[in-house]
Amino acid sequence: MNRRRFLTQTSYLIAAGTLATVAPYSLANDKQTFEIMRSEKEWRALLTDAEYAVMREEATERPNSSPLLHEKRAGIFHCKGCDLALYDASTKYESGTGWPSFYQELPNAVATKEDRKLFSVRTEAHCRRCGSHLGHIFEDGPAPTGLRHCLNGISLTFQPA
Repeated sequence: MNRRRFLTQTSYLIAAGTLATVAPYSLANDKQTFEIMRSEKEWRALLTDAEYAVMREEATERPNSSPLLHEKRAGIFHCKGCDLALYDASTKYESGTGWPSFYQELPNAVATKEDRKLFSVRTEAHCRRCGSHLGHIFEDGPAPTGLRHCLNGISLTFQPA
């Protein structure tokens, strides 16, 4: 076997292995249990197609598409799937990303898991009570936490104070 053939075949094997790990992860198929459990049929009846794609299949809404991006009133952001209070509006800030961003969640509100899609490792944020996908957490946020919870507004509701 010559070097070119070896490198070509090795590249194909690496690419195939990487693509195999990029398959979408769906909480609907997960064995995890949450305080609030619903069947796929129940989630689909509760959510629009776009909400279901983001919250149950971990899709991402288009940047700058959420009205919550510009929400500046005092209040609390809740999970659209189960109404759990997730983020105080006082921790929201303008990150320039096109998604609502927060530097800290409320206590016992958000669960995380490793996301290996898109050829990198990121931290996903989920509602700890119903498992709904909220967005991702990055380590490039402001003080005091240094975190940026970059969220899909479609996964949230807002209740003014």
